[in-house]
Amino acid sequence: MITPSITERATFSEFLKSFNETLKNVFYERDDMDKLIQERGFPALVLQDIMANNPLSVGIPKEYGGRGTEVKEILGILEASSYESLPLSLTFGINIALFLGPVAKYAQETVKENVFTRFLTQQNMGGLMITEPDYGSDALNMQTTNARNGSNYHIKGTKHWQGLTGMADYWLITSRQKYENGELGRDIDFFICDVQQPYQSIRVEEYYNNMGLCPIPYGKNFVDIQVPEQFKLEPESTGLKLLMDLLHRSRYQFPGMGMGFIRRMLDEAINHCTSRIIGGRPLMVLDQVQHQISKIQSAFTICSAMCLRSSVHSGIDNNLASETVEANSMKAYITDLMQESAQTMTQLSGANGYKAESIGIRGIVDSRPFQIFEGSNEMLYTQISEMVLKLMIRQKTMNLAEFLMGYKLTKNVADHFKSMLNFTIDMKVLQRKSVDLGKIISRVVSANLVADLETKGFRQDLIGNSLETIKHEISMFVSSYKFQTRVVPIEEYRDSSSWLSLC
Repeated sequence: MITPSITERATFSEFLKSFNETLKNVFYERDDMDKLIQERGFPALVLQDIMANNPLSVGIPKEYGGRGTEVKEILGILEASSYESLPLSLTFGINIALFLGPVAKYAQETVKENVFTRFLTQQNMGGLMITEPDYGSDALNMQTTNARNGSNYHIKGTKHWQGLTGMADYWLITSRQKYENGELGRDIDFFICDVQQPYQSIRVEEYYNNMGLCPIPYGKNFVDIQVPEQFKLEPESTGLKLLMDLLHRSRYQFPGMGMGFIRRMLDEAINHCTSRIIGGRPLMVLDQVQHQISKIQSAFTICSAMCLRSSVHSGIDNNLASETVEANSMKAYITDLMQESAQTMTQLSGANGYKAESIGIRGIVDSRPFQIFEGSNEMLYTQISEMVLKLMIRQKTMNLAEFLMGYKLTKNVADHFKSMLNFTIDMKVLQRKSVDLGKIISRVVSANLVADLETKGFRQDLIGNSLETIKHEISMFVSSYKFQTRVVPIEEYRDSSSWLSLC
């Protein structure tokens, strides 16, 4: 172990203040922010100045010189970063949630010290390789293999859409054991790859031209490496449960990235609508404008509640493998709110909102991938629905309101929505209805978090507005859920479907 030095240097308030000052200097005083956001990759000097503050130390245990993996500090750094740059915040999120966290929790003690030391002293970075060209959401059937070769493991396969492609110094690589008969094991194994070591370099076959998040490189990676046996992670039970613990913890940290982003959209919207004069009056006096901004403000409150919950529940001391409903609710709902907030900001900005460098349009293209990666939101809503239905069957309670009033994640607010949710769930529901049901449940789960936020002393006017906004959303999803339709696409639609032939 190394001497704790980062922890002795400053309180977190001082640490965060210094970090914020660096961000403002880098993005506004020394460089042109409008130019930076449209470039591929972070300029070396910009990243060097930011990393000199050791922001990733919040994801490193104190006994190895870090600040201690406190979720409050992790979310604080993610929030500060996303207020200025969502790609920067995601870069930190990848490093902390998808690499440093799993290493701190599951890596062998013999390898931790060198990894953490290089992060603290050499500004190294790490990422996670799961998805493959033919196995995205179907990642459990990945074809990347590992086979024992003496004291090493030979890992071979193709991975793609990894954030920090060609940029990370370390990779956490997932694979399946290959047996002598050629068959692959059902479990998932994790290995730490150090690209600076012999026989561990990752070949980038292609860099993708990603639409948003331009500073983060994505691409296709060919893996054919030899990793020493001590660099294999040690799960508490199975690799699949390690994977779920890792992914759920990451989803619990999405509100950190959403917090600064949504707060920025809210500040920009209020500033614009109070200063923009139309017909002798500021935009803010218009009722529809007030409605739109209040929805962003509601998102701000919901995200605050999620951050509070995450800060007390998602530390590496807790195993989150079974927390599907809450983790998925946080990730799916907050990323939907991020996209909606950016869309609203762009709309309020009028014609200027469609400049490539505008905060709103940049927010649209940067936040859109958040609804897709780490599980598309539609898939996560479906999983929420499936998990809750299993619990309802087990409890022999098929009335949604009755179930939610006794469910630990919703019982404090379910009565507030009882009249809307007082209906029986159909077990033969279509998948599209499962998505609606998942959205309903995620909103009630989030409302429960907002109610808890109120007990901690958060502003009551923001709490009340947020709960009303959630109630409005739930009413729309309930209407969609109950609407009986099974419209399906007609693949061979061209015959008798040309309006020109009817003139």
